[in-house]
Amino acid sequence: MRLLSRYFVREMVLPFILSLLMITFILFINFLLRAIDRFLGKGLDVLTILEYLFLNLAWIIALAVPMAILLATLMTFGRLSEDNEINAMRASGIGFLTIIRAPLMFGITVALLLIYFNNYILPDMNFHARLLSGDIYRKRPGMNIEPGIFIDDLPDYSMIVGGKDGELFSDVRIFSKGKQKSQTSIHSKTGTLSTLADAFLLTLYDGEIHELETNNFTNYRRIIFDTHKIIVPADDILLNRRDSSNRTDREMTVPMILKKIDNYDKRIHVVQKRLKGSFYRTIGDSIFPTSIEFGESVINLARDSLRADTTLSKGKLHKKERQLRSLERQVKNEFGLINSYAKGRNKYGVEIHKKFSIPFACILFVLLGAPLGVMAKRGGFAVSTTLSFGFFLLYYVLLIGGEEMADRNQVSAAVGMWAPNMVLLIIALYLTLHTVRERSPISLLSFLSKKESE
Repeated sequence: MRLLSRYFVREMVLPFILSLLMITFILFINFLLRAIDRFLGKGLDVLTILEYLFLNLAWIIALAVPMAILLATLMTFGRLSEDNEINAMRASGIGFLTIIRAPLMFGITVALLLIYFNNYILPDMNFHARLLSGDIYRKRPGMNIEPGIFIDDLPDYSMIVGGKDGELFSDVRIFSKGKQKSQTSIHSKTGTLSTLADAFLLTLYDGEIHELETNNFTNYRRIIFDTHKIIVPADDILLNRRDSSNRTDREMTVPMILKKIDNYDKRIHVVQKRLKGSFYRTIGDSIFPTSIEFGESVINLARDSLRADTTLSKGKLHKKERQLRSLERQVKNEFGLINSYAKGRNKYGVEIHKKFSIPFACILFVLLGAPLGVMAKRGGFAVSTTLSFGFFLLYYVLLIGGEEMADRNQVSAAVGMWAPNMVLLIIALYLTLHTVRERSPISLLSFLSKKESE
């Protein structure tokens, strides 16, 4: 059995690696085509671009791994079935459940690695990718100085050059702008531009400076220089790296998310305690209504009781009714807060369950891919790819739908994230039992096999 297990693992490793590379490449190219506009005209260096692409590679890999498992399993079992190796194993007394034991262990291993990746590597890479993306978005195009083109993007100056020879500019003219005590114009025969940590250094040679005070035009100065340096602030021109501690739900590890959830629970508890106190002070009962409707019904009962009390004066009755109306408004406001906190808590809960549900899908895709490969009777690329894409698309649609419903607090985070896995499990168990009982191939799979053989 150990020999058989090693054989199956060896047969799955190469298709898995090739599938992972292929799917990652396709998703990466798609991402690159959508993100390329962010780089154009930004004057980014190659290392910054490569860093941005590398950081975004993490979520692409996390998405590609489950699909690669499904595709590799389909190709492996399809080939083995096509070569009648599966039939030979069965004829020798090896059951199908025994055959898939090694692929399942391979799927479990990949799932555990993906759990570690999703919890420790992916959050940090998502975090730094978001920061870098924001920095790139805010970065203005660098100083692209061309002869005869008037540059007005600088904070305090405008400039134009007459000529350019490599890094040397000629006939440089600079003008101050904005409301200043004096207007300045600078003309130099030549000049160079260099970059500092957070600024541009413009060095001018052989020129003159003209200064004129705006409040007194008689105050005029002319300064002749051999060398003159101007430092131009470039906080919004150069790429500024930020260091922020604020992370979104997809940029947190499980312990970080649990702290967030605990914080939301504390907030909800504070609101509930505050609402209980208001009910006790107003109607003498420290109840906590489970909904707005229940709270309103309790308030209405209290209002009817007050109106039926003939011992109360009109002034006290009006006062009590005002208090009840105030309590009614508070119930609506407090439940608005509770629902908001509950949505936030559910959002973070979704991310926790996602870190485990998607890796678990790798195991289910082995259970799904093995019988599909056998039933298809062919390990061809077209059949495997079509089936893999179809089932993965089904899973992804269910996952997105579950996440959306959980974020809206329509279902719990656990239900939203694990329901797609339950659907896959049911399909996988059905197909596995179908194969164990050695029934005839499903008509759709047979059709696909025939189409490829043609």
